[in-house]
Amino acid sequence: MPDPSAPPDPKKPEKKKGPLGKLKESMDSQSEQLAVLSTFVRLGVVVWSGFILTLNYVELPGLGKQERIDPTFIASVFTGALASFGLETAKKRGDGTYEGDPDSKPMNKKEMQEILAAQPSNVQTIRVETLPVRIIGPNDKA
Repeated sequence: MPDPSAPPDPKKPEKKKGPLGKLKESMDSQSEQLAVLSTFVRLGVVVWSGFILTLNYVELPGLGKQERIDPTFIASVFTGALASFGLETAKKRGDGTYEGDPDSKPMNKKEMQEILAAQPSNVQTIRVETLPVRIIGPNDKA
């Protein structure tokens, strides 16, 4: 009978472990393993629901015209999965203002110009406007 404390036979190669085996070996407790598995499942749901939402708005070449679906359910799954990671979407009211914390709302043009005017003179700020794209330098007029 072979001695269990003896080193392994150098002729026999060790069985290679896959990524899941290495991950399982590197974690001590089962709760850590379940936390990592939970994160991967949530990430999979985010990727899946984002892909389905994207397919609703993008036409892929070679597939032809696709039937439009109601994205409400998929969007709610996407939003819920993102919220599980701590991300929230902004909710816009009917009058164009944003709900919630006033510090989290996007800046308007006037607020952006006030911030740019308060910058020190030794800083160059480049502002890029879209639709159409215009690059405005320090000597150009807005």
